[in-house]
Amino acid sequence: MSKKSKEAKLKIIALGGLGEIGKNLYVYEYQNDIIVVDLGSIFPREDMPGVDLVIPDTSYLEHNRDRIRGYFITHGHEDHIGAVPYVLRNLPAPLYGTKLTLALCEHKLKEHRLLGVAPLNVVSEGDVIQAGCFKVEFIHVNHSIPGACALAITSPVGTVIHSGDFKVDYTPQDGAPIDLGRLARLGQKGVLALLCDSTNAERPGYTMSEKKVAATFNDLFAKADGRVIIAMFASNVHRIQSVVDSCVRFGRKICLVGRSMINVSKVAMQLGYLTIPAGTLIPVEELDRYPDSQIAVITTGSQGEPMSGLSRMAFAEHRKLEIRESDMVILSATPIPGNEKSVSRVINQLIRIGANVIYDSLVEVHVSGHARQEELKLMHSLVKPKFFIPVHGEYRHLYHHANLARALGMPDDNIAMVEIGDVIELGPDSLDVTGEVPSGSVLIDGLGIGDVGAVVLRDRKHLSEDGLLIVVMGLDHELGSVVSGPDIISRGFVYVRESDELMEGAREAAARAINAFGPVDSSDWNRLKNDVRDSVQRYIFDTIKRNPMILPIIVEI
Repeated sequence: MSKKSKEAKLKIIALGGLGEIGKNLYVYEYQNDIIVVDLGSIFPREDMPGVDLVIPDTSYLEHNRDRIRGYFITHGHEDHIGAVPYVLRNLPAPLYGTKLTLALCEHKLKEHRLLGVAPLNVVSEGDVIQAGCFKVEFIHVNHSIPGACALAITSPVGTVIHSGDFKVDYTPQDGAPIDLGRLARLGQKGVLALLCDSTNAERPGYTMSEKKVAATFNDLFAKADGRVIIAMFASNVHRIQSVVDSCVRFGRKICLVGRSMINVSKVAMQLGYLTIPAGTLIPVEELDRYPDSQIAVITTGSQGEPMSGLSRMAFAEHRKLEIRESDMVILSATPIPGNEKSVSRVINQLIRIGANVIYDSLVEVHVSGHARQEELKLMHSLVKPKFFIPVHGEYRHLYHHANLARALGMPDDNIAMVEIGDVIELGPDSLDVTGEVPSGSVLIDGLGIGDVGAVVLRDRKHLSEDGLLIVVMGLDHELGSVVSGPDIISRGFVYVRESDELMEGAREAAARAINAFGPVDSSDWNRLKNDVRDSVQRYIFDTIKRNPMILPIIVEI
């Protein structure tokens, strides 16, 4: 080996998934080879009006596109696969994942008309993939979706364990506990670093088994006289199976509502991860053919999303379904940080209607798919990493996970609390943060990718909060004088018919600015617009202490 190769370091860069729950994307780089773990998305925040989806900024990968050897997906949740079509569109490379994970990725690519843009390689737990200088082993873990895996990433510097999302469930729905034996064997051989799920790092004890929720469903179904409507994540296939089993036991037909719920369930049934007996599943159009006591609806909307099935039912906006007083509505999820207000809004509306609403604060209708402190301690103790990097969590989660590692004997210098974009360099005996790369968020709005930036969001927020005033002027091109207007058009500001005096005052303020300007040459248009805007803005603020967006428009005559 050359001196250069002996001194080369393994670089790890998180382009998402730190300081937030979502948009996970991690770059592993050694000399001329790059592999990427997960391509996730996140819900838009409340201060992102009109935005449909948020994905990581992949500028760094775009500058190194020729070095990407493959994408390795830990499991099929949106915060790990939501960006697949957007990234592969511009940066195609082989995609690796288990059967259900890749089936969900394939469905996304099909929706975006990108099938064939990159090879999709189905792997099984235990498989080892060579990608450049990296060897990547898939290790079975428990989570709230089948096919979840941790990754053992072996580089010339050493082996890194990337846990993905996991918990330790000894009685999982699919009957296959986490492969603790393989993790222990890797720990005995020597693990350079552990990147570990931090979502529940501040919560003591153990995460309950998914079978606890199945027992709760049976208890609730036994008490329900009317329809049972259950909202959950569409990708929680184990939870859907628990509901199906309860429906079969209590003689209820099942109706799936919500595009993602129908799509994921269809894929899971085709692959054998979800079993629904023949004659049990009915379309929404047939609900009225059965008594309410024989109906169960599984829908999206556990996060209060405005366009989801449950939200539209609650606010009487669904074409086929409306909540009744006799309904039992179960929210089988906890709010993702940032979604609390949306979830509360839906719960309050459901209670206002008169439905019997069951949620996690009342009954155990949800268990997390993420490890709590005792399970995290088990992971650390088995893997015995030399270095530790907490990932997948808000800053408080990362902080508590770092403290947990210290309590287990990890030296402070061996723990890296980093931000998105930080470059971690690992050697056989060293861990350093050596710089940063471009990072952040790309906003998806309809078919537009990245064309909504900070300025657009600021304007949208301004419009939504303060409204708009348009000042229209007709300008004679030859004379350079205003020959019509100024006319004032208001949208979302005040009700014009009841504000004649205010509108007339705004028009006069615009006229004063125009008269003071004098003859207008085409090169002066921007200055005239600024003067009109400032004059009208001062008048509006002095009069009613508001700051609407003011948009002057010049029409050339």
